[in-house]
Amino acid sequence: MTSPPHDGADDASVIDIDQVDAAFRSGSEHGLAAAYDAHGALVHTLCARAHPTQAADLTQEVFLSAWRARDRFDPGRGPLAAWLVGIAKNKIVDAYRKDGRQVPAARDEDGSRVSRLADSRQPLDHLADRLLVTEALATLPERPREIVRLAFFDDLTHEQIAEQTSVPLGTVKSDIRRGLARLRRYLEAAA
Repeated sequence: MTSPPHDGADDASVIDIDQVDAAFRSGSEHGLAAAYDAHGALVHTLCARAHPTQAADLTQEVFLSAWRARDRFDPGRGPLAAWLVGIAKNKIVDAYRKDGRQVPAARDEDGSRVSRLADSRQPLDHLADRLLVTEALATLPERPREIVRLAFFDDLTHEQIAEQTSVPLGTVKSDIRRGLARLRRYLEAAA
């Protein structure tokens, strides 16, 4: 667990997230490895964007803390990814406070500053939410993921999506509804 994780976005769609959550909660050594494989890239990315000089150490601290407190993880309250992100945010803030510094604005993938939202949430919270949305989308099967992307990133109507993808309109609507439910579950658990 010492090397930075690979970018596991594609792997997450292959991994059964519910099985990973259950294996982690069970306390098996396989559960810790599965959790790291499934969510290590997410945690490391958050740590690297918020505190680049300590990203690897913070990632390791997050997983060690999570492992020690695994009995407090409740899959009924939300996915493991969201719980780990909550731990990571605390570890990042603690690292800055330990150094006697204030947490700076988080950086986006291109190095630009993550803007502060109108609701005055901290940039770290905004960055964590964006990473969780990406993680949640990656857990969707390919067709629903593409349909949600078309609806929200390309701003297509349900009818346009059905026409463009040759998927029945009812299926498009169902895929969007299930996709939004998954996104909501990830974000509510991290709040």
